[in-house]
Amino acid sequence: MTGGGFFGRARSRFRHQLLDRLEGMAARAPYPALPGIGPASGSRPIGIAIVGCGFVADFYAACLPAWPMLMLRAVHDRDDARAAAFAGRNPGVTVASLDVLLADPNIAIIVNLTNPASHAAITRAALMAGKHVYSEKPMALDIAEAGELVALARARSLHLACAPCTVLSETAQAMRFAIARGDIGTVRLVYAELDDGPVHQMRPQEWASPQGTPWPWVDELATGCTLQHACYHLGWMTIMFGPIEAVSGFSRTLDPDKGLGPIAPGPDFSVACVTFRSGVTARLTCSTIAPHDQHFRVIGDRGELFTDACWHGKAPVYLRRHSDTTMRAEGFPVIRRHALLRALFGLHGSLSDLSPRATWRERIARHQIDYASGIADLARALAEGGEPVMSGERALDVARAVIAIDGAGS
Repeated sequence: MTGGGFFGRARSRFRHQLLDRLEGMAARAPYPALPGIGPASGSRPIGIAIVGCGFVADFYAACLPAWPMLMLRAVHDRDDARAAAFAGRNPGVTVASLDVLLADPNIAIIVNLTNPASHAAITRAALMAGKHVYSEKPMALDIAEAGELVALARARSLHLACAPCTVLSETAQAMRFAIARGDIGTVRLVYAELDDGPVHQMRPQEWASPQGTPWPWVDELATGCTLQHACYHLGWMTIMFGPIEAVSGFSRTLDPDKGLGPIAPGPDFSVACVTFRSGVTARLTCSTIAPHDQHFRVIGDRGELFTDACWHGKAPVYLRRHSDTTMRAEGFPVIRRHALLRALFGLHGSLSDLSPRATWRERIARHQIDYASGIADLARALAEGGEPVMSGERALDVARAVIAIDGAGS
């Protein structure tokens, strides 16, 4: 029998209700502040302003209370009504023109949350006005332009930091520390997947933030999966393995019919091999075609570290040590297919002692990202000196690779 009829409809309704309930419970989980990232207690509050009040701005605003030293003073959006609605949801925030906002001496950091095509122009204007900038990714859509922005910030003694803030997550830091501690020996290889499923088949036009702001699905699909997603795993890799040495990539639009009308969709599949100056080689795959998969595997001489959710700041980190027994057992299909046999022979690995500890509410969350942590890290750099973790130079390293992969369409 198929899933039709009364029982099929009841099962479908139950599934949707369960997912809605899980999302509702997870949404009430607090955004945990990461220790040692924001400015020290007692530091003078740092004024920030948001440019771009769309979907993602709601998530940034929801995370700001975890960082009391970040004071959101003003916002701007090219849509006045959207800016006013956003300010109305955030008491004490004023709406200002871009010129007024950039001239305000009480604002030190501009948070650039505009659409990707506007990132470079807004960042340049802010730097020219003497403001530090935290930009959503990608920093720019052109390698030369990204380099010019970093050079401009350096020339004017300003900080330019960039998303993704997930490099600061407890999961990313746990993996970094485990690698540095030598838990898996010398790292040789990384396999990274960022498949987000066929988004265009999932009614994205109905998606909205908890505050009701629509997800910019046309812009997302027009930009493509590589420019939107490759930076997450590449950002992790740069904090673990250092600067990128070379990239070889391929990208393609496999399904051109995504309902965008006259707008051409960006690539929905890419694969790249990336080498790092430290000697590590990585294979990175991105798509909005294949089913959801965010596995990140770091393979060393003595074992493997892995996790399965780069958009969850407290995703568990697993360690599997190499042994003659486990490696021989893995060669048997019957062992690989059965969970009990996999556990018996140690193929599942075990939870790393550095793995984040999460509450049940945090564990069930589909995403657990502290969007404001990157701004807080920039504020730390301003208060204490030094560079933010996702500095302009590191973001440029990532941007060069991402743009090169995205452009490797033939």
